[in-house]
Amino acid sequence: MRHLWAGAALLAGGLATAACSPAPPRTASAAVAGDCRSASVTLAFDFDGAPPMACAVTGERAFTLLVTPEHAPPINPSPWYAFRYIADGDAPVSVTLRYLESGHRYAPKLATDGGWRVLEAEVSADGKTARFDVPPGAGLVAAQDLLVPLQTGEALARWSKTSGAAVFPIGSSHDGRLIEAIRLGRVDAPRLVVLIGRQHPPEVTGAIAMEAFVDALAARAGSLGDVQVLVVPMLNPDGVVRGHWRANRGAVDLNRDWGPFTQPETRAVKAWLGTLPSGVRPVLMVDFHSTGRNLFYVQGPDEATPAQAAFLARWLGGKEEAFPGYPFTLEPRNANPGSGTTKNWFHQTYAIPAYTYEVGDNADRDAAAAAARALAADMLEALAE
Repeated sequence: MRHLWAGAALLAGGLATAACSPAPPRTASAAVAGDCRSASVTLAFDFDGAPPMACAVTGERAFTLLVTPEHAPPINPSPWYAFRYIADGDAPVSVTLRYLESGHRYAPKLATDGGWRVLEAEVSADGKTARFDVPPGAGLVAAQDLLVPLQTGEALARWSKTSGAAVFPIGSSHDGRLIEAIRLGRVDAPRLVVLIGRQHPPEVTGAIAMEAFVDALAARAGSLGDVQVLVVPMLNPDGVVRGHWRANRGAVDLNRDWGPFTQPETRAVKAWLGTLPSGVRPVLMVDFHSTGRNLFYVQGPDEATPAQAAFLARWLGGKEEAFPGYPFTLEPRNANPGSGTTKNWFHQTYAIPAYTYEVGDNADRDAAAAAARALAADMLEALAE
């Protein structure tokens, strides 16, 4: 996971040394709001991951930002924000977040040379506002560590170099961004594991865990035997780049579109699965997300066959407290019946274990990564039995 912190250092360092440089990349189709500025301070939203935010200048060194969803409610309360700033002088800058259709969920984080550090925020009793200070100079603030397609592409390239497998597109988004994947192991291996990530843009801790999980699998790619692994690390690139709370460019929650398949991103995965030869079949699906705590949504006793229950016991059973700094719980139930989740569709379509791997919003990043690497190795052992 080192490159995540190195990337953060580059973002912060680039801003500090060259005020005119918008360190994160921006694609032509990204939505952009204008700068918000006083005589001594500028806030900008001109990079991948920054949503267009309404901004009020409430003082020479004080600003209020309105945090709004990308489409009309109802929408999951995952209020994302990101901005960069340049502040002349020696005094801190006060930033107030006001939330529309939500409340405060993600503590503000500032990119520094050491990675991302949490800023202390004063949150109102109703959670509708949060105020914090940023230091003078230049920096980048986001609701969570900023992981955009650039970093995902670096991870894919690393997995390719480690495993010898090629990175390939399985489709494209509404904005024309490629949805890239990698296939670890022999292409004729009869048992397929499917790993899906970043359906919901703000769920960065799940992406951190997924990256470490796949690091472990890529290192073992030459010894996977009769197992191959399809990895789709960022299914919703438009939502990530545009700073969405939940949806893709089509205003659809992709984790409710499995079954309807109204969106090009989910259709791309389904179409790729449809190209599998008759001797290859999915045997497991894991979908990486973030929520308030570490947990796995798994099939309940009314859904799981004896073989599926035995696999769950081999892989995750009894390990809830096994990883230092990363306790988790098992939730054996259908959390969203009839709603078109990835978990439900894979289980119903292929009669296989299909789990949602949820990482806590505030999980320790190193502990989450270490647990994910161990869980990847344990998964392979469980599949081998």
